[in-house]
Amino acid sequence: MFAGENGPQEDPRLKAISDAIRVVPHFPKPGIMFQDITTLLLDHKAFKDTVDIFVDRYRDMGVSVVAGVEARGFMFGPSIALAIGAKFVPLRKPRKLPGEKIFEAYELEYGTDCLEMHVGAVKPGERAIVIDDLVATGGTLSAAIRLLERVGAEVVECACVIGLPEVKGHHRLNGKPLYILVEPRQ
Repeated sequence: MFAGENGPQEDPRLKAISDAIRVVPHFPKPGIMFQDITTLLLDHKAFKDTVDIFVDRYRDMGVSVVAGVEARGFMFGPSIALAIGAKFVPLRKPRKLPGEKIFEAYELEYGTDCLEMHVGAVKPGERAIVIDDLVATGGTLSAAIRLLERVGAEVVECACVIGLPEVKGHHRLNGKPLYILVEPRQ
């Protein structure tokens, strides 16, 4: 579900958020239109509006865990967690967390990757959201859902700042809803 499905006039903040995201052509390889959120982070109002929209959505959903996907989910997740009274749980790439951890592997276009989480960070029955900056295929978010569900969490929804319009791929997200603020710019 896109935040502005009823049109940008529904929430004028969405246009400002979209406009604050820099598009870098042919990065990191030819043909890719990289959506650079660092410029969004430099725009205090657009950054605050981004966090506020997520906070407004999740404040009254009984969420106790905001799980952020490394690395850009770390830029939005902690602020959302603090504002809604939840804990922030980082989902890290391999070999970044000390101590006992569990992991979930997932397929990439060319190979595999893995997300790790500390054992005991999430308790059975806790309600969680997963946050990242961008969803393209849904593979990373699906791995995050599987990881959280393996420890007994109830994943309420996944949320991304940017999402491709064709990724209404609920089948890739294990049937979980996907909430997206803006589409990528060209």
